[in-house]
Amino acid sequence: MSRAWTLEESCGYTQWLATHHYENFHVVSVMLPKRLHQDFYNVYSFCRWADDLSDEIPDMAESLRLLKWWRAELDSMLAGEARHPVFVALGPTVLQHQLETALFHDLITAFEQDQVQTRYKDWDDLYRYCKYSANPVGRLVLGLCGYQGVERNLLSDSTCTALQLANFWQDVTVDLKKDRIYIPASVMTKYGYSERDLLAHTYDERFQNLMRECVEVARKLFEVGLPLTRMVDRRLSVDLTLFSRGGLFILDKIEAQNYNVLAARPKISKPQRVGILLKALAEVLFQRAA
Repeated sequence: MSRAWTLEESCGYTQWLATHHYENFHVVSVMLPKRLHQDFYNVYSFCRWADDLSDEIPDMAESLRLLKWWRAELDSMLAGEARHPVFVALGPTVLQHQLETALFHDLITAFEQDQVQTRYKDWDDLYRYCKYSANPVGRLVLGLCGYQGVERNLLSDSTCTALQLANFWQDVTVDLKKDRIYIPASVMTKYGYSERDLLAHTYDERFQNLMRECVEVARKLFEVGLPLTRMVDRRLSVDLTLFSRGGLFILDKIEAQNYNVLAARPKISKPQRVGILLKALAEVLFQRAA
């Protein structure tokens, strides 16, 4: 970026990016206070740029070079010399909410890892990846909403890792097209299933059994993280419950199709999304009443 960006211009840019990117999601829930909307746009835009530099650049060396540049821009922001509009907007957010800056570095580390590691040997290896790719997001959300503390952070980590795993099991075929396999090699070996079988989309009892284990691991992590919904205010509790219910619903869909994610990618329809939202609202209201 050659020209200087004002804070107003930069905030306008991050809001536009968060609401217009082709892979955008509902960054700002109607349940979140309006005063936090811009802060969420700013954090999302940082993640969106890093993700695009990782996934949208076909050349690995060039992607790593750009991620290194993105990390340098982050360091410039932390030194009070933000240049890129994302960082001009993000700087005040980090200061106001006292966000842990290492979390932003961790996210870049995850995107760099995506360039050089496409296989995972066991659960611990995969959890280490989630520590950088998923868990920082949850901690940043807590920070933006004014929550700190080890207990909340650990519960958030469980939920975020579970969401990441649910997404992996939903997107097995999508990731295969990118030459990425997130099912731990040790799990495939345990059931006598090989990478060659997976690349050939071989669906049999072996695959059912290994995917059943993968689903149950994610489900247990969701259960571990659920108490977090009772440790935050009602608005954030609805969002957290919604994310957990959405992830659990994906796991239920995988189970309902006999774990055959190779034939069809499980999806959540619009009516089902509405149902999940209503259940999340009812669950939170019932908890508060109790």
